[in-house]
Amino acid sequence: MKISGEAKLDMTPAPETPPRPAAPVPSGARITLAMLCFVYVLNFLDRQLISILAKPIQDGLKISDGQLGLLTGFYFALFYCFIAIPIGWLADRTSRVRVLAIACALWSGATAACGMVGNYGQLVVARMMVGVGEAGGVPPSYAIISDSFPRERRTTAMAIFNLGPPIGSALGVAFGASLASAFSWRIPFYVIGIVGVVAAVAVHLIVREPRRGQMDAPGRSTPPDAAGAGLFPTIAQFFGNPLLLMASLASGAGNFITYGLLNFTTLFLMREKGMQLADVAIWYALVVGIGMSAGIYASGRIVDRFAARGKAAYATVPAISLLLALPFFLAFAWAPTWQLSLLFLLVPMFLNSFFLSATVTFVQGEVPAERRVISGALLLLVMNFIGLGLGPTYVGMASDHFRPVYGDHALRAAYYALAPMYLIAAALFLILARLIRRNQRLQEGTL
Repeated sequence: MKISGEAKLDMTPAPETPPRPAAPVPSGARITLAMLCFVYVLNFLDRQLISILAKPIQDGLKISDGQLGLLTGFYFALFYCFIAIPIGWLADRTSRVRVLAIACALWSGATAACGMVGNYGQLVVARMMVGVGEAGGVPPSYAIISDSFPRERRTTAMAIFNLGPPIGSALGVAFGASLASAFSWRIPFYVIGIVGVVAAVAVHLIVREPRRGQMDAPGRSTPPDAAGAGLFPTIAQFFGNPLLLMASLASGAGNFITYGLLNFTTLFLMREKGMQLADVAIWYALVVGIGMSAGIYASGRIVDRFAARGKAAYATVPAISLLLALPFFLAFAWAPTWQLSLLFLLVPMFLNSFFLSATVTFVQGEVPAERRVISGALLLLVMNFIGLGLGPTYVGMASDHFRPVYGDHALRAAYYALAPMYLIAAALFLILARLIRRNQRLQEGTL
C-alpha cells in the first residue's frame, strides 16, 4: 500500500493517559518469558564462549589480543548489528516466533562449526555466521515480551529476560572452562551447538505469537498503515527522534564498558592474576552469575518503581549506577591477587547492566506496537555496534599498544584506558533524562 504524508509515519507516541489499574498478565505469558530467557541464555553463551576460552584458543591458534578483540568485537558485530535491521523489519510483518526459532537454529549450528576450525580465518567466518543467526534472536523477543506484559510490569519482565546474559556467561564459564580443562576447547562448542538446535525446535512448538499491541494502554493509537511503512522511512523516523537517538547512544556507551570488560576478563584473570582454568570455572562463574543476575533483576524492580513517578528514571538510574561502579572497576584492575580482584569485580558486575532493561523498556514504550521489532533492532544496532563492535576491539588494541612498555600487565593498562567511558556513558544518560523531562513538559503544555 502506498503511503503518503508525514503523519502516517509519525513514531511519536500519543499523550499518556491517566494512571489505570494494573492489567492482568495473560495466560501463558510467564511460560513464554521463561522460554525466551532460556534462548537468550544460549544466545549469550554462544557469544561468550570465545572470550571464556580465550587462553586455550590463543595457545592453539596463535592469535594476538588485537586479533581476539576483532574476533569477539568488530567482526562479530559487523554482521550481528546490521543483519538485525532487515530481519527486524521482516519480523514486524511475519511471525516473530518463527523468526526467533530459525535464528536460534542458525546460530547454534554456526557455534558447533567454531569447534571444527583449523585457523584464525576459519574461526572469523564461523563467528560471523554466529552473528548472522543471533541478529534474529533478541529484537523479536523484546517485541513478544512487550505484547505479553502490561507496561507497569514490563521493565521487570525485561529484566528477567535480560538475565540471559549473566546466566549464559556464568554457565559458559562453568561448563565451558570445565569441559575445556578436561578435554579440549573445541568440545564446548559442539555441546552448546547441539543444545541450541533442540531449543529452536522447542521455541517453535511452545511459544505462541501474541497479538501486536494487546497490552498497550487504551487510547494509544497507531497511525494508519503504520505496519506498511517502508524500511528506510522507519529508520529515518527512529533516528530523527532525539529521545530514541540519545537512548541508543547512551546504551551503546554502557555496552562499550560491558563488552570491553567481559570479553577480556578471563584472559586478564589468568594471565595477570595467576588464576587457573579450574578456578575460573568455579569462582569467576559465581561472580558473573550472582553479580550480573542480581543487578539486572534489581534494576528492573528499581526502574519500574521510580518510572511510575516519572519516565526520567529510565535514564537517571543507569547514570547513577555507572558512577557508583567506576571506583570498584579501577580497584578490580589494580588488585594484586585474583581473589581480591574478583571481590571488587562483584560491584561493577552488579551495577554495569542497570541501563539495559531500562533503555529497552523505554524504547519499546515510545514506538507503535507494529514497529517494536525493527525499533529493538535499531536500538541494538547502535548499542552493539558501539559496545560489542568497538569495546573489545578498543581494549584488545590498547593491550597490544601497551605491551612493549607494560609486558604482561598490558591488559591492566588497557582496562585503565577503558575507565573514562564510565563518565561518558553516565553523562549521556543524564542528557537523556533532561530530554525526557523536556518532552514530558511539552506534552503537558507547561513549556
